[in-house]
Amino acid sequence: MKFMVLIYNESALLDSLPAGETDEMLRNCFSHADALKRDGVLLESQMLEEASTARSIRIRNGRMTATDGPFAEAKEVLGGFNLIEARDMDEAVQIAAAFPWARTGCVEVRPVREIAAVRQRIGAA
Repeated sequence: MKFMVLIYNESALLDSLPAGETDEMLRNCFSHADALKRDGVLLESQMLEEASTARSIRIRNGRMTATDGPFAEAKEVLGGFNLIEARDMDEAVQIAAAFPWARTGCVEVRPVREIAAVRQRIGAA
């Protein structure tokens, strides 16, 4: 059985950490992830860009709307994860609008942060 583990952070708490502590947390996280990958437990790991970079797509009465941010209504619950390749955000929104779930909920589009660049920046193996 496969499970998606979604990580939620509170920006204010992250921003209040002493200098260097976030990078140390990331190094520890990468070390843990590497061990999980060696054990065959972790299949894929990606970081998302800030929530402010997301767009949410809804189709109602045949009309598509795209709004900035991951602002799903409380009655909407996360139901899945699709990793897509697109030229830019506009193309990604077009691709996402074709998923049927935009009619019954919300499809959030958010760029994936290049984790290798973060590893390099913080000096993680």
